[in-house]
Amino acid sequence: MVVSQGALDSLKQIGLNLYERKLWVSLLSRGSATAGELSSLAKVPHSRTYDVLESLSQKGFVMIETTKPLRYMAVSPREALERAKRSLKENFNIMIDRIAKFESSPVIKELERVFKQGVVLVEPGEMTSSLKGKEAVHQQLETIFKNAKNNISILATPDWLNDIQTRHGDFLQKASNKGIKIRIAASYNKESVPIIQKLKNFAEVRKVNKSDISGRFCIVDNSHVVMSLTDEKVHPTQDTAIWTQSEHVAGDVLGPMFNLLWQKLEPV
Repeated sequence: MVVSQGALDSLKQIGLNLYERKLWVSLLSRGSATAGELSSLAKVPHSRTYDVLESLSQKGFVMIETTKPLRYMAVSPREALERAKRSLKENFNIMIDRIAKFESSPVIKELERVFKQGVVLVEPGEMTSSLKGKEAVHQQLETIFKNAKNNISILATPDWLNDIQTRHGDFLQKASNKGIKIRIAASYNKESVPIIQKLKNFAEVRKVNKSDISGRFCIVDNSHVVMSLTDEKVHPTQDTAIWTQSEHVAGDVLGPMFNLLWQKLEPV
């Protein structure tokens, strides 16, 4: 194959696995070939070549000629990427539609009932999970914010303050509209001022001096806690937090600590 390893590695970023990358690049160098020819050229096991080429066809990178034996034609790189984007959008919309229909079906009620019965059987100590990566942390925050019933307390750094507003502002606004009390204790800088103004529409915000405390955690309904274990300057994929559903930790430990801090802070 007359292509650099760097080019092959780059194709991984658009979702092509190793065999797909090898076969597609090999086909580009030939224009048209049989599965056997491509297997030898790309050094991909013959037993895997047909299904991998079928996968490439579905993604828009390859066209199949209905000859005997089957031949495969390369699609130009730019056209292949356009086809791949169209295919992804179509599949995404189909899946979103299926999920929406599933949400309104009787099956979801059955699954919710099974889940609630299962939670009753879980020991409190088992209701704890590690959250690896910034996206996982915010997904869990979204879940507990949406299900909040009484109160939400947040300790935030300037960057996390921005993330809270950007990622969860709408959920927190809806929670506030339902009468849920939202308190945010945050250290902030000049860039944070516009963010704080938005947060004050639905939350009480008080200023934290870094000399007092610095960190990121959230307490919901005195039963859920999400607490960051890493400095916010780490790479987003390395951001790590824990989530626990524990009335002891939330209501007897961190909750009172937050209340003590809150009492000594000045409103923004």
